Amino acid sequence: MAQLTLDRILHKYADAYAAAICGILVFFGWLCLNFNWIGFALLILTAAYVIGGYESTKEGLTTLWQEKELDVDLLMIVAALGAASLGLWRREYYLIIDGAVLILIFAISGALESFAMQRTERNIQSLMAVTPDTARLIHNGRESQIAIAKLQVGDVVLVKPGEMIPTDGIILEGQSTVNQAPITGESIPVDKALGDEVFAGTLNGNGVLQLRVHQPPESSLIQRVIRLVEQAQNQAPPSQQFVERFERGYAKVIVLLGLILGTLPPFVLGWDWETTIYRMLIFLVVASPCALMASIMPTLLSGIACGARQGILFKNGAQLEKIGRVRAIAFDKTGTLTTGQLEVTDIIPAAQYSTERLLELAAAIESGSEHPIGEAIIQAAHQANLSWQSATNIQAKTGQGIIGEVAGEKVTVGKAHSLTRDLFKIAIDPKLKQASHTLETAGKTVVWVSLAEETIGIIAVADTVKPEAARAISSLKQLGIEATTMLTGDNQSTAQSVAQALNLDRVDAQLLPEDKLNVIRHLQHKYQNVAMVGDGINDAPALAAANVGVAMGVAGTDVALESADIILMSDNLAKLSQAIQLGRRANRIVKQNIIFALSFICLLLVANLVGSINLPLGVIGHEGSTLLVTLNGLRLLK
Repeated sequence: MAQLTLDRILHKYADAYAAAICGILVFFGWLCLNFNWIGFALLILTAAYVIGGYESTKEGLTTLWQEKELDVDLLMIVAALGAASLGLWRREYYLIIDGAVLILIFAISGALESFAMQRTERNIQSLMAVTPDTARLIHNGRESQIAIAKLQVGDVVLVKPGEMIPTDGIILEGQSTVNQAPITGESIPVDKALGDEVFAGTLNGNGVLQLRVHQPPESSLIQRVIRLVEQAQNQAPPSQQFVERFERGYAKVIVLLGLILGTLPPFVLGWDWETTIYRMLIFLVVASPCALMASIMPTLLSGIACGARQGILFKNGAQLEKIGRVRAIAFDKTGTLTTGQLEVTDIIPAAQYSTERLLELAAAIESGSEHPIGEAIIQAAHQANLSWQSATNIQAKTGQGIIGEVAGEKVTVGKAHSLTRDLFKIAIDPKLKQASHTLETAGKTVVWVSLAEETIGIIAVADTVKPEAARAISSLKQLGIEATTMLTGDNQSTAQSVAQALNLDRVDAQLLPEDKLNVIRHLQHKYQNVAMVGDGINDAPALAAANVGVAMGVAGTDVALESADIILMSDNLAKLSQAIQLGRRANRIVKQNIIFALSFICLLLVANLVGSINLPLGVIGHEGSTLLVTLNGLRLLK
């Protein structure tokens, strides 16, 4: 087992190890040359060429053989070997170091690319961990454990209190409250009864449920989420496709020009063959795209380091670029724009009762409940420094309310439609009905409290907006963000009230994960560059499909954190505008570097053509331009 784990680690980080070893060998080879230990230097640098250039050589030759295309990998190898050959030929061994540095740069680039590709596998593994591996199958009155994959349509599954629901199904027997926040993002657990659908990956409350499997496990909602994340991450963005086309086009042009420069001058310009080969090798060295590569990565890495100091974690440099180009941003509601925890917002007693008395009675009854609404009421009572008598004979009626006795009198806490049913038969105070309607219109959940068959008041609870959310939205609009949208699984009235409080441009409610993904794609069609900010499993497909996915570092689930490209470590939405500003600065510096690098390459190429530089000057110019654009990129560390 230990050997298997070691093999897996070595395979996973093979590119990173190769780049690190190559860098060490280049350093020691340079030291040996400085001490004039030529033999040792050549041996060490040969190892650096082989170890650092193996993957690039293999990829370049594979592309050439299978796709009949040239890419920058092969061009780099040719330039490096050309520099090494010329160094051996003229005994100018520092040229071998130059070629080794070229290989080292590409080895580091390959390691970063491999790391990015491994993220997809981790994302999918995190999603799969959401659901249990087995389910309780009920067959002929007997209960047995069975693998989820073996469930068939029509099977009956038992789910006990507090268990994760293993598969999508229809309730055949029982009733309970189900926490669907991981899938739909709803902040309040949903009451489920006979005939209702439940989803795999959601958490059962205090009821026992029997479910009929109505679709194959592979078609469950959570499995669809997994496939959507996988598809979204495997789709290369347009910018990446453009870079790949540019690299191959650039390589073709350089190789073609190199061949022309290595054959025509003796016939056209009257050069001798030694001069011709010499100029061709100088051309391959100065035309190598190291300065272009250094135009981007040091800048982005500096931006990543700067963001990390501010609590903004960029998973790769491409996302730092993309966040600077974002034109529209979509937000999840629960846990992102709101706290994700229910709080008592309004307490309205009947005329003859006080606010304290109403809250005391409600807290006494809810002390025997584990429902989030009950927990919010108890918390509010503690914050008000209230004390209450213990309730007796407490009975929780799932989906209806809770009943008990305080000092010998019956007290009931429940929703209005539940209190009027046969179970409770309590008349609703018409004076409180209008207040309840107003609160519900504002997106709040209202519970009624009765004492001895008389309603004595109402208590409203809600998932409250984060204090910094409004300022964050305002800052984004000042930066020129064209559209701010909220995506949520909550009901329309709740979503609308939050959107109005934050001055959002648009709100889409009652969405499943695939609905959120469709909204993101619609926004991309209209605004091209779209960011998605979320924290839950239900946000994973949208986070993966958006041009930039942003997750909450504290409240975010493992799946959201893996699917996202950027993580706000302190859950502070104000950091989002800082990330955008940092991205825009990075883009400006990258443009400056690219213009400088291309201009300098052109200058060196012209100087080589007219014979104004030798190989050492070409190397100095090549490495000097690389150093300058690198230093310019490091300005982002401030």
